[in-house]
Amino acid sequence: MQIPMPPPVQLYFQSEAFDDTRRMAECFTADAVVTDERRTHKGREAIRAWKTEAKAATKYQVTPVSAEPDGERVVVVGRVEGDFPGSPVMLRHLFDLEGGLISALEIRA
Repeated sequence: MQIPMPPPVQLYFQSEAFDDTRRMAECFTADAVVTDERRTHKGREAIRAWKTEAKAATKYQVTPVSAEPDGERVVVVGRVEGDFPGSPVMLRHLFDLEGGLISALEIRA
């Protein structure tokens, strides 16, 4: 079942599924900010490096289970499964959009 999401958010999760960090980084504005695991990454190159590092450290897969607007944000709940303690976990992905791209992403439990 495919969950309706704005195009850049959909592309983010598609790129995530195929480990395409270059394409995933292109979903973001040039000065976008990602916050994950208490670390902040600013700009496309830093975001691409963050995702490349995460993919190299742990084998995992994210499956979106719901997507809803929350004011100016889109909140996607994803089931994250992989070779890490406590798998699977449900994480909230809070996306801010600007000009057809992701301007901010915060990932939290």
